[in-house]
Amino acid sequence: MFALTSQSNDDGLRASYNISLLIAKSGKSHTIGGELILPVIEEVLKTVLHKPPFDLLKRIPLSNNTLQRRIDEMSSDIERFKCNYQQTTHFSIHLDESTLPGNEGLLLAYVRFVMDEEIHEELLFAKTLKSYTKGKSILK
Repeated sequence: MFALTSQSNDDGLRASYNISLLIAKSGKSHTIGGELILPVIEEVLKTVLHKPPFDLLKRIPLSNNTLQRRIDEMSSDIERFKCNYQQTTHFSIHLDESTLPGNEGLLLAYVRFVMDEEIHEELLFAKTLKSYTKGKSILK
């Protein structure tokens, strides 16, 4: 009895993380979980599977705060992994400056490295420049 309950809670938690990842990848607002995803799941359960959705939906937390926390946890793990990986491999940093429409300077830093025999390029940071986009101001 307890093993079955524990398994179904784990499944709901896993579903919550997987849905959070999909929402993060889509770039949509976190509120989409409660506003669209849960009603869609409810409709599929009622219409296609002919099952009462209430018990199942209670096990999949998708509130705005929960989604934000899960996305932050996952991104923190990725950031930690990449930082640890960068400490054990060769990499190069590429700096580039750009100008935004309001004539505002922007400094972009990219890191390039080899992982799994493939070259990867990731945005390291983007910082607004307070002065001109000349070499001297970029160096500072």
